[in-house]
Amino acid sequence: MSLRFSIDEAVQKLLPVAEKDKIQTVWDRHKDQQPQCGFGKMGICCRICWKGPCRVDPFGKGAQRGICGADAHTIVARNLIRGIAAGAASHSDHGRHIALTMREVGKGNASAYTIKDEEKLKRIAQRLGIDWEGKSIRELTKEVADASLEDYSRQDSKIPCRWAELTMTQERAAKLKQWDVMPHNIDAAVAEIMSRTHVGCDADPVNILLGGVKGAVADYTGMYLSTELSDALFGTPAPTVTEANLGVIKEDAINIAVHGHNPLLSEVVCDAAAMLNDLAKQAGAPGGFNIVGVCCTGNEVMVRHGVPLATNYLSQEMPILTGALEAMVVDVQCIMPSLGAIAQCFHTQLITTMSTTKIPGATHVQFDKENAVESARKILELAVDAYQRRDPKRVNIPQVKEKAIVGFSAEAVIGALSQLDAHDPLQPLLDNIVNGNIQGICLFAGCNSTNTLQDRSFVELAKGLAAHNVLLLATGCGAGALAKHGLMTQEATLAYAGDGLKAVLTAIGQANGLNGPLPLVLHMGSCVDNTRAVSVAVAIAQKLGVDLDRLPLVASAPEAMSEKAVAIGTWAVALGLPTHLGTVPQVLGSQVVTEVLTEKIKDITGGYFIVETDPEEAVKKLFAVIQEKRAGLNL
Repeated sequence: MSLRFSIDEAVQKLLPVAEKDKIQTVWDRHKDQQPQCGFGKMGICCRICWKGPCRVDPFGKGAQRGICGADAHTIVARNLIRGIAAGAASHSDHGRHIALTMREVGKGNASAYTIKDEEKLKRIAQRLGIDWEGKSIRELTKEVADASLEDYSRQDSKIPCRWAELTMTQERAAKLKQWDVMPHNIDAAVAEIMSRTHVGCDADPVNILLGGVKGAVADYTGMYLSTELSDALFGTPAPTVTEANLGVIKEDAINIAVHGHNPLLSEVVCDAAAMLNDLAKQAGAPGGFNIVGVCCTGNEVMVRHGVPLATNYLSQEMPILTGALEAMVVDVQCIMPSLGAIAQCFHTQLITTMSTTKIPGATHVQFDKENAVESARKILELAVDAYQRRDPKRVNIPQVKEKAIVGFSAEAVIGALSQLDAHDPLQPLLDNIVNGNIQGICLFAGCNSTNTLQDRSFVELAKGLAAHNVLLLATGCGAGALAKHGLMTQEATLAYAGDGLKAVLTAIGQANGLNGPLPLVLHMGSCVDNTRAVSVAVAIAQKLGVDLDRLPLVASAPEAMSEKAVAIGTWAVALGLPTHLGTVPQVLGSQVVTEVLTEKIKDITGGYFIVETDPEEAVKKLFAVIQEKRAGLNL
């Protein structure tokens, strides 16, 4: 049964345990939902007002308009951009939380936090036009936070969001302004989407989609500032060696999983666990506290501290099924409500920490930046209590894990390249793109979905593109999938990279004292960190004197699932990147919307969506796009 759901061996070992104990997993619930609503899959059901719900007959035999007169094109476009608004709201609220915490650090009111990367703070200040000479770190921290928060509050629509305008090529920024899709205020862009899609407002599907592009660029803005400010606050990731998959859970330790997306509490939990490790040993756990990651909070602490990753999004229920997880601490986003019920089948404490994200069956420990240390200590004490209730007969930890070399921030990539050319670090990368050793670059992003075999598309695409000498970057649960399956290792480079790519990764690795190549896939962080790849791409584009859409650069979300993924994919297209989706988007009910997204938007931004569910075919299509881009540069 399990082989039909996931290629993850650890998941395959635990699904029979769930079946034996009659515990429903995400795959059981997916089965219960079959057949799924055809109208919903095509995006042609409308619930915006209470005259409905309405639906349009896709075969032309029934109703072709909703009660208000909206046709399929209007309905599909409205549904799509409301998803973009939700994605942008999620990412940008994350960024706001980080910026507000930084402002309190600047005021001296958040004692649990300090600026761990002062040089990055100064670089951010310089980018934002803030003079840092002669100012204390606290003064500078507050100024940077205040300047970033202006992107949430500016009311002059003629002034674009600074974090958007200053982080892309000038040509790209001008193009987005020309099409009136450059936001001046993140919150305003989200509100505008909700307003224009209210009953009785925007009904032109193309105009609605342009509103969605503006919302997506707002999402980009919130993501970019979130990553950069987090680096200043928690430290900029650098390469580190760790492990991934459920085998990182230890039988002799008190195991605590941190799950969600916001690193503000998980950072403090990691620090507290190290300081209070004797508490766990005194409770009878010789291995002390063992912090492991799930989903993107897991990626955050993985790339900064080498905390091992237990699993990614779709298999988030599995750590509890090991019978050895004392606590799962969740913050926001991508947390399945099922965790509460499953935790009650074991001794595991599910602990919610945010007032906006509570789950039935969970214990709530409120997190605020002012009481972060106290909250972390309370969580550790709950885990110790749970450990006393662990049933050794139910412990079943799959001994499945892979080594993973992670932590490739943009700074880390440039730093590694500088070992080849300290004066001009990008030049070796450009030389190898020009000579064909590197044919192009692909960024893997996105989630898992029950609509695909878990992790399979990520793994097959990575192996296929690497064989064609495509440099691979990854974030989010895509990165988690690739780490779990051993593709973030030197061994993977030797096994799967084409000769040109292998030679480049080996030269960089040897120059950095690794006694071998860089890993096959470079882990750049959580899903909010996709802008790290953009910063590298912008640097390359500026050095070549071209815009982003001319680079041999593609993005791929082969198992896209969430509204955040819709927002990310849309801003990738807005920046000019051909972007692959392995999940069929819920837009096929409108030919107009489908054509705009997959063809016509190319005339505006240079980017477009490529929908292909077969990973083998997706490799062919992405490589063909890379070849087209190379030809455009006369390479």
